[in-house]
Amino acid sequence: MADSVLKELTSSSLFDLTGVVAVVTGGGTGIGLMITTTLIANGASVYIIGPKQQDLDEIAKVYNDAAEKENKPGRIFGIQGDIRSKSEALRLAAEVGKREQHVTVLFNNAGITTTPFKTPTEAKAEAFVKAYFDEVTEEDFDQAVTTNAVGPYWLTFAFLPLLEKWKSSPGGERFAPQIVMTSSVNGWTKDPATSGNSFPYMYSKSAIGHATASLAHELLPLGVRVNGIAPGLFITEMSSPGRINALGQSHLPPGTAFRLKVPVSGPVAQGQQRAGTNRDMGALVLFLVANWFVDGETVLIDGGTLLQYPSSY
Repeated sequence: MADSVLKELTSSSLFDLTGVVAVVTGGGTGIGLMITTTLIANGASVYIIGPKQQDLDEIAKVYNDAAEKENKPGRIFGIQGDIRSKSEALRLAAEVGKREQHVTVLFNNAGITTTPFKTPTEAKAEAFVKAYFDEVTEEDFDQAVTTNAVGPYWLTFAFLPLLEKWKSSPGGERFAPQIVMTSSVNGWTKDPATSGNSFPYMYSKSAIGHATASLAHELLPLGVRVNGIAPGLFITEMSSPGRINALGQSHLPPGTAFRLKVPVSGPVAQGQQRAGTNRDMGALVLFLVANWFVDGETVLIDGGTLLQYPSSY
């Protein structure tokens, strides 16, 4: 009957995540928190991974209390861990496996940036060497690449058995098991201005951007999808350090401006920076979780930024 078709296509039906188990690295701050709060608002159980247990517990309590007050089933659970190492990936998967029989979706979201370089003011080799070589440390590259690109590789395979088990779970027919990588516009941009002028960051995001499609290809026989999110400018701890409120959300001080220009974001107050919001990110997260027919894709969510900056996207 037509009424049943319409009921199946309502947002409350399409995006009811009751029974879904998600893992979000870096899920207590920034874009990770946007992902986490979207998931629990729609009924999912979410395990957030970060470096400090106290910070994870505090943000979990803020939103768990709110969910309980509104009689929503979604909850957040914090697990301290270092997502950069192979041994930690196995431990984290084991910790979640002690509490859950399966995982629906793994968001490899945690990421860091490095100290930005200062653009050379003169077209001389000496000036370029100083900016791009002397001022960039080996540690910058090691930390950025290991955190942003290598860690997600270890976690993908450590959590694979739990993702596979989702398929035979009572809710497995509703949503396909999936891994979602947080890449960046900087995986494709040719202008370092979009990355806060950090080549280690650009390199690492380029790596995870390509790895998304490669891993999706390899995991086809298992029926585990791999997709990506490529954000442009969102106001997070990375873009606005030290400006976090009681809800874990970042904000810009008045008059803040970036070199990065975002042309088509939603309306903002006069003098404020255009940027993506938790609503923008949340709508994309729900789309990816609910959609069976997207695999190996990275969705650009940048307010049209790469329409005006040279890129290979």
